[in-house]
Formats: sequence, C-alpha cells, structure tokens
Amino acid sequence: MKKLFKYRRTGLIGSPYKILVLNIVAWVIGVLWITPFIGIFMTSIKPFREVVLHGWWTISPFTFTLKNYVDALFNPMFSLSRGILNSFIIAIPSTVIPVTVAALTAYGFARFSLPIKKYLFATILFLMAVPQQMTIIPIFFLSKNLSLLNTYLGLILVHSSWGIPWITFFLRNYFSLLPVELEEAARVDGATDFQVFRKVVLPLAIPGIISASVLQFAWVWNDFFFALMLIFDPDKMVVTQMLPRLKGQYQVDWGLLSSGSVIAMLAPLLVYAFFNKYYMSGFRGWAMKR
Repeated sequence: MKKLFKYRRTGLIGSPYKILVLNIVAWVIGVLWITPFIGIFMTSIKPFREVVLHGWWTISPFTFTLKNYVDALFNPMFSLSRGILNSFIIAIPSTVIPVTVAALTAYGFARFSLPIKKYLFATILFLMAVPQQMTIIPIFFLSKNLSLLNTYLGLILVHSSWGIPWITFFLRNYFSLLPVELEEAARVDGATDFQVFRKVVLPLAIPGIISASVLQFAWVWNDFFFALMLIFDPDKMVVTQMLPRLKGQYQVDWGLLSSGSVIAMLAPLLVYAFFNKYYMSGFRGWAMKR
C-alpha cells in the first residue's frame, strides 16, 4: 500500500492516459488550426473552374497549376512582387530600429536605478495597451504636418515607435535574468557601462533579441491598418494592401486570392523557420525563474 501511495503521489498511475488525452487534444487543435491553410493552398494550385464547380477539398478532378502564382506576382494593376519589395523596405528597418532602441532602454530599466523608474515602466505598460484605432487620427495629422504621409519613412517611424514599448518590456525581463556577476567582473577590469552592454550583455541576450526581432518583423509584415491609413500610392503599397485588391471588380478569383495569401505568408514563415532555434531558446530563457 505504501508503494501504491508513493506512485499515486508522484503521478505515475494514470499518466499514460493523461498523455494519450493530451496528445488527442493537441492533434485535434492542430488539425483544426491547419485545415484553413490546407484549403488555401489547395485552392491556389487548382484552376478557377474546378474550385467553383467542385470545391477545394475534391481530389478528382484535380489539375495542378502554378498560373495563379504567376498572375498574383505579376498582376498588371497590383503586383505582389512590388508589394513584397515594399514590405521588406518597411519591415527590416522597422525591426532593427525598435529592437536597438528597446535593448538599450530595457538594459537601463533592468540594471540602473532612477527616481521615477517605476512610473516610466508603468507608462510603457500603458502604451502597450493602447489600441491602434485610438491613435491613428493624431498620427495621421502629425505625419501630414511633417510631410511623412504616404512615405516609407513615415510608416517605418510609426511601426518603430509602436514596437519599442513591448520590446522594452520583453527584453527588460530577459536582461533581469542574466547573471550580474559577469557585468561586475567586466567593470572591475575597467569596462564602461556601454562596453559591458555591448561585449557582455548582448552576446548573452542574443536568443531574446532574436525572439523579439522575429515577433516584430512578423507584426510589421502582417500589418494592414497603419499601411491602409498612411500609404496611398499604389507603387508604395505593402503586400497586405495589394492582396485584397486581387479579388477583381465583378467576380472573386479565389485561386488568385489564395495564391496571393500563400505568397504573403511565406516571408514570416521562413524567418520563423530560420531562427526557430534561437526563437524558442529566447522564450525559454524569458520564462525561466531564478
């Protein structure tokens, strides 16, 4: 009885059933989550006639074609290839700028004492909770007054300012978990605060910085609201603005829209796949308790 009680306390009895139930739940959620993406992909590689007459889920008849992808990339009115280039022009600096600024700010919050540090950090948390719709009117008129409306720079600055608060919050918690002893040893050797940050802290915080960068890049790439409000020139529109304009005026070409959706989601998926190791390591480190 003591042995049975010991196994019950450790949770060994019934654990195979718990694992089975958790696996079933995880598979059900995974299948439900991925089904729309399968539908989009199947629609993108089938002719318009087959999709309309038989639906995307039918295997017979099935005619494989890449025409939808070619038409989406080189559309005469709204070319996704141009939209992808514009998205990269905006997303890359909109990731580098806020991560750089937020890393310096987060290190200051994590290591230095300020008289109003708690109030400043509370302000950052408050800014994270402000919806985009509440700020778009002052942002619009400010961009107009500064001649930044309908420009790459204006949208980059908006995305950068919007990303700094949450990246600061994320990295501040990550920097707080790093061992202080290494920084103190560097200061004993004569290193300045900036040298300590650049040569000691940054190499240790690379997983956290990459995690924040991947999230910021994906958020900027997938943004539609700010781009819709601040960019009007078709030659400057990002991929999320180009995509809904592929639907046509008199009928919706589902194959064209689906192929455009697949193309639009490739960049953040590839970035996540390439940095997956560092991305997961950064989140594990951020979640650790010391």
